[in-house]
Amino acid sequence: MKHRVIDPAGAFFGLLIPVLCALGGVVLTTLWDPRLPDKIATHWSMTSADGFATPTTSAWTFALLTILFGAGLSAIAALAPAMLMMRRFMIVLGLIVVGIITGGQVASLHAQLDVVDPSAVPAPIGALAAGALGGCVVGLLGASLLRDYRQRTAATEAPNRTLPRSDAALPITDDVGFSTKGSVIFGLIMAAPGIILGLVSSVWFLALFLVLAVFCVTLVRFRVVVDTTEIKVFNMGMPAMTYGVDEVVGAKVAEIKPFADFGGWGLKSKGRRNYGIVTRTGPAVVITFAGGDKLTVTTPKADDIAGALNSLADARSS
Repeated sequence: MKHRVIDPAGAFFGLLIPVLCALGGVVLTTLWDPRLPDKIATHWSMTSADGFATPTTSAWTFALLTILFGAGLSAIAALAPAMLMMRRFMIVLGLIVVGIITGGQVASLHAQLDVVDPSAVPAPIGALAAGALGGCVVGLLGASLLRDYRQRTAATEAPNRTLPRSDAALPITDDVGFSTKGSVIFGLIMAAPGIILGLVSSVWFLALFLVLAVFCVTLVRFRVVVDTTEIKVFNMGMPAMTYGVDEVVGAKVAEIKPFADFGGWGLKSKGRRNYGIVTRTGPAVVITFAGGDKLTVTTPKADDIAGALNSLADARSS
């Protein structure tokens, strides 16, 4: 595939959209300034507004937060050589942040038009939840348009003879990650603050945390498919990592402990170009590629996958 430095879709969704949202907030505040109080509410406690600033100061503060935290997270999506799965994660996360900030800013400004006492204006909780949902939808759209521009290097030698071989039937597929039950438990843990806040304050807190919880659950659920030509890892319903069998230098089986070996669950990186899809303790297939990448996937089918890949690589070099 043609070498690229910038992914156009990543630049549009990961950089341009956050910048436009940041500038849009400044423009909107300027247009509405004549109808806003001298100082507007910018922060709320559980019961009332407790932070205030001039509209201009607030507008530029929101713009700075949008660019620093929103674009700061999603900007990696524009880097074509970076790992596709990481770019997809970050563009969705970054645009959720952009949506939360933008939704909260627009709603709070609108609620304070022609208001004499801004301290009586309620927190824009509903707008935060709607912004998070909108950001997630736009982020998923952007993620689906990203392309893998990784440079591929074909292996030139057969795998070491000490590595396993097998004649396992292809394709081999496995849903790796948390089970449905585990995902529900994990999601409930992530949504717990929203459930508590929803009961004592506003149901919109629940909506906000549910969006974030669903996104977090996607980070620990993957599907791996190995066929005669490729190794694919799917996430969020999209192929997120793809390697050709012709790139395989060798595959082995190892026992992996997620926290001890990779520092946690999910998509992990351990040093340069050493990636892991680690979601359980136990056997894992460790695949080395000619381009320098290494991929570790925890799966009970590690023996079959490693053996099949080495056998395919033998046939390639024969």
